[in-house]
Amino acid sequence: MVFERLGRTPLDYKPVRYGTSKLTFRGPARDLSGDYVACLGGTETHGKFLDRPWPARLEEDLGLPCVNFGLPNAGPDVFLRNAEFLDFARGASAVVLQVPCAMNLSNPYYDVHPRRNDRFVSAHTRLRRLYPEVDFTEFHFTRHMMRRLASLAPERFTLLRDSLQDIWIDRMQRLMARIDRPVILLWLANHAPGANPNSTEICDDPAFVSLAMMRAIRPRAAHLTQVVISKTARELGTRGMRFSPMEESAAADLPGPLAHAEAAQALLPALRALTEA
Repeated sequence: MVFERLGRTPLDYKPVRYGTSKLTFRGPARDLSGDYVACLGGTETHGKFLDRPWPARLEEDLGLPCVNFGLPNAGPDVFLRNAEFLDFARGASAVVLQVPCAMNLSNPYYDVHPRRNDRFVSAHTRLRRLYPEVDFTEFHFTRHMMRRLASLAPERFTLLRDSLQDIWIDRMQRLMARIDRPVILLWLANHAPGANPNSTEICDDPAFVSLAMMRAIRPRAAHLTQVVISKTARELGTRGMRFSPMEESAAADLPGPLAHAEAAQALLPALRALTEA
């Protein structure tokens, strides 16, 4: 499989909304009246900088519409908060849910934006007491804040991280229960789930998600597809991706087309078993 350098031509994602929901997904619009697979997830599922993200590739092989419900930087909150969207997920023959990081959700320490879950909105009293020396008005994104807090006081940061991990388990279990359809969990990352629950790694998504957390939510899912992106795919860098000059560094941090092809192929057996049963 050969991927060329496509130059710096930004993509038209053909944004679309379904029903009366304010959520904007990648187009073109799909017909939700028949059989389809609902693909839920974050930036990777949305397919930023890619002509054909894994839902599009999966559809070609599966022969069934795979509706891209990926939202950039989505956590579980954005899906749980939108009742109409949950109806769309419940209308699917099966659901693929990309495993999100554990920092993009509202919790007793801070709130995130209801639709852009990576956007930090406000700190609660519990977080201000934990970090009295920090001016939280300087933060606009959760990852920026987490990097600062982890470097400032690792011991205190452990309390915050542990709480986020517990809440993430609860939210993911609730999301799968409310979907009430066969769910395939998709782990798509450069590494397998870590056995060390105390890792403070923030850059390598899904951040803060440990092997124990995956084991906690696994019983709710029909299947777990674990995709560790190959060395070959990682070494391709931004080949086969489309982006503006200002977006090159962001594109370099995301999986390229070969990684998405690997994800689609890995998902295919489990989805065939569910949709052809």
